[in-house]
Amino acid sequence: MGQTGVVSSVVRVWRAGRVVDPQSVIGGLRKGPGDPAYVFDAGRRTVWRATRTPDGAVLLRLTPYAGFVEAEAWGPGAEWALDGVPELLGERDSWDGFEPLPEHRVLVDAARRFPHVRVPRTRAVFEAMAAAGIEQVVTGKEAFRAWRLLLREYGEPAPGPHQQGNRVMMVPPSPEEWRQIPSWQWLRAGVEGRRSRVVVTAATRARALERTLELTDGAEVERRLRSLPGVGVWTAAEVRQRAHGDADAFSFADYHVSRNVSYALIGEELDDDGCAELIEPYRGHRFRVQRLIELAGVGHPRFGPRKSLPTHTPGATHRLR
Repeated sequence: MGQTGVVSSVVRVWRAGRVVDPQSVIGGLRKGPGDPAYVFDAGRRTVWRATRTPDGAVLLRLTPYAGFVEAEAWGPGAEWALDGVPELLGERDSWDGFEPLPEHRVLVDAARRFPHVRVPRTRAVFEAMAAAGIEQVVTGKEAFRAWRLLLREYGEPAPGPHQQGNRVMMVPPSPEEWRQIPSWQWLRAGVEGRRSRVVVTAATRARALERTLELTDGAEVERRLRSLPGVGVWTAAEVRQRAHGDADAFSFADYHVSRNVSYALIGEELDDDGCAELIEPYRGHRFRVQRLIELAGVGHPRFGPRKSLPTHTPGATHRLR
């Protein structure tokens, strides 16, 4: 039973045939340490995730053990969420064809240190688009604050044991609920009109966005995502990484990513064009390169205050080779 004794849970065990650490696989979905939709219990290596499914809200708990992962879910979306646990934990992802070049020592070492990391597939396209839209053109700290405030105000308490520590876990708003957020509330959360319009526009196209899960061509997925006003190469890549499990969806047009990756690989900071050429041998796995380097904690030196540049929108994206 759930924490209140009212909402029943469903439990399944997934034996992946490999070591699975949920936090290392889906930790990138967390929007800062105060994310109302994501809690990590370091003591048990357990991940709690609140999300919205086609069948309704769900609270999902993932706990790794030796040889298997125990998944427990509460709410009307429980069965849908449990069906998707293997994909969420990277079962559809494969390292086949990925071989770090020996001269890229940081990547070689990262691949050895994190051999069990996979690219997750949440199957929640609109949810990923809403988060990415909020994250456009600002620092992570600003975006995480906005996400936290908006979910607390317009999300709903997750079903089941939603009180985790001192935090009430919240399910992100539905597309219709995102559309109804007043403009002044967006501004109160620090989200100006350009970014809020991305989320609201995506909410009107939520069903079409979810249909992109049926596609197998990453380029076509990107084209359809970028057909939405305000969605550029960076936003589309963020959605593909999270919702579609696309191991090639590199975050071009980000202020730091190309510089971090190129610095880690060759000790030189390159722009998007230079980095695109550098990582071309890894095509098919370019986001995997990005993720492994992120986990390794290697990046270009940063001097002075953090900058936030308008590079995540179509008008500011770079032309790539």
